[in-house]
Amino acid sequence: MQKITTFLMYKENCLEAVDFYMSIFKDSRIISKMPDLNGDPAGATVEIEGQVFHFYNGGDHFSFTQGFSLMVMADTQDEVDRLYDALSEGGEKLPCGWVKDKYGVSWQVTPPQLMKMISDPDRVKADRAIQAMLQMHKIVIADIEAAFNGV
Repeated sequence: MQKITTFLMYKENCLEAVDFYMSIFKDSRIISKMPDLNGDPAGATVEIEGQVFHFYNGGDHFSFTQGFSLMVMADTQDEVDRLYDALSEGGEKLPCGWVKDKYGVSWQVTPPQLMKMISDPDRVKADRAIQAMLQMHKIVIADIEAAFNGV
């Protein structure tokens, strides 16, 4: 069992959000559903890509901010494209690989190659990769690699 689990409180529609995420991440399953005080469905515990999340409707006093985000690693450009486009559907495409989904949750669609390049000990190369990333919305791996290599 995970020691730390993400618990997402939505104003409403958390089960709709669960269906949305499960349509994007094929390696997902509902572990359990949680009722509200009236016995109506109000939340779910879900495993997505091996991580457990709790989703719950909390009412109007709950909202998401960009100060909290979920980073999803995308190994290929095709996966970056698919996840960035799917997660932003009905939401908002943001710079540096970020999206805000239609439920207000912020995501970072990130290729592991980017993380490796921006943390490279050669700070000149790393800074070139960072500067290239800052010019992008959706991350383009080939362009980051070219900047990193000074091409």
